[in-house]
Amino acid sequence: MEYRSLGRSGVKVAPLALGTGNFADPTSEDEANCIIHRAIDAGINLIDTGNSYSNGESERIIGRVLAKGNRRHEVILATKVFYKVGPGPNDEDLSRLHIIRACEDSLRRLQTDYIDLYQLHRPSPSIPVDETLGALTDLIQQGKVRYIGSSVHPAWKIMEAIMVSELKGYARLVCEQPPYNLLDRRIENEIVPMCQTYGLGLITWSPLAQGVLVGRYSSATELPTDSRGALRGGIYSERITQPGIEVGNRMIALAKEHGISPAQLATLWVKDQPGITAPIIGPRTLEHLEHLLPVLDMTLSDELAKACDRLVPPGSAVASFFNSATWMKHRVI
Repeated sequence: MEYRSLGRSGVKVAPLALGTGNFADPTSEDEANCIIHRAIDAGINLIDTGNSYSNGESERIIGRVLAKGNRRHEVILATKVFYKVGPGPNDEDLSRLHIIRACEDSLRRLQTDYIDLYQLHRPSPSIPVDETLGALTDLIQQGKVRYIGSSVHPAWKIMEAIMVSELKGYARLVCEQPPYNLLDRRIENEIVPMCQTYGLGLITWSPLAQGVLVGRYSSATELPTDSRGALRGGIYSERITQPGIEVGNRMIALAKEHGISPAQLATLWVKDQPGITAPIIGPRTLEHLEHLLPVLDMTLSDELAKACDRLVPPGSAVASFFNSATWMKHRVI
């Protein structure tokens, strides 16, 4: 397996990252323990979480597992800050006050002295980027954070942050974490070339398009009762579209023609796209993880890449996975 550089940093990460959004909801701690240890044993070294996942329980589970197994030093631990985590007016957003409080809370839950990659979960609509970057720089100088990144930011906000960092000597973003899968390829228009030009890594989420690319849904209106779209509703059900389901069915047939599973093809397609550092896989079970581990050593053929381009042309979308971003006006056809 060939490790990849995380942007301009000196950090090397595996070409797949472990996402933990399912931990505690619905994945049990025992199952999460097995998933984490198996992923590390397989060479995956970036574990991604967020302080808002399952009200902080995802971080707590990771902290307990890594501490008990004495494996903290083997991983690049990434978490996030932005979403509301308490009842107060300062318990959200990207102010200096909230960032420092949230970092301290994440450190306690993760049972660690430092966070390898601290990410801005969403861009702030009101807090000046100077204040945000100043707080993050202080955390780095205090040894509580090693690197910083963004998540679901528009290209202009990332560039603004880079410019302010250069002008004021603040810490510089090393990566962006957007949604990316065959159903929503819009990051190819601006975000991918911008990251390639300015040396940012791309750690992308939802390679399976919330299960649409593996046949989880047969209808955009009648969702399986145990599916994420049905259980969580809202932005999750909005991502399930009939055109997306039709593309998913065609991708499933394509995978079968080439002797791999739909989940492997969907993940492999993201992993081997230009500019991508690593897609985040979020297995609910150990079995799901085992099924995707072979992708670490696979290579997407030109034939398969062109066949996928015929399903959804580069830069376009048949479903919106940016629908949790208030800045993105999503209209897909």
